[in-house]
Amino acid sequence: MAATLYLVRHAAHDRVHNTLCGRMRGVTLGSDGRHQAERLAERLAREDIAAVYSSPLERARETAQPIARRLGLPVQVAEPLNEIDFGSWTGRRFDELASDDIWRTWNRARVSVRPPGGEMFAAAQVRAVAFLNAVAARHAGTGVVAVSHCDVIRAALCAWLNCQSLGDYRLFDIAPASITRLVRRGEGWTVASMNEALAA
Repeated sequence: MAATLYLVRHAAHDRVHNTLCGRMRGVTLGSDGRHQAERLAERLAREDIAAVYSSPLERARETAQPIARRLGLPVQVAEPLNEIDFGSWTGRRFDELASDDIWRTWNRARVSVRPPGGEMFAAAQVRAVAFLNAVAARHAGTGVVAVSHCDVIRAALCAWLNCQSLGDYRLFDIAPASITRLVRRGEGWTVASMNEALAA
């Protein structure tokens, strides 16, 4: 039986365009983001969904809560959906990072470079894909919402689309509060829609 996975990027926060928040604590949704989360809840209430999972970070949980509330389900916090660990880059502004040689190299070759004190991009892919495969198998015949982060979702897509390289993550735009819908039949995945953004 098929399982449908709704991969949701968390809604917008006020630092989304200027700061590498990573796993920073205390990053919460702004007013636009709270509105987006309610719109996501309206959209996903139309689907047959059995479980709602979320990254442990506040902005992801705040996105998941209205969805879960509308569906009458709990939010299940899942560490494998967490943002990439950016180590010492966490909390730094993008304009400050622009002069960092390792940052520039990481953006060119994420497969082979580790953020200082942080996590390899490929490791994030492995943990997310393993978790989502297990969740889909557990909920065969129904739908699952998983609220995560841009690069984690892009890394998972690289695995399921059999991309030649994890560097192909650049092919996918995953906007805040977007939905990417995948269907799992047996061991195979089909991407039904990608980066579905809700109208304002």
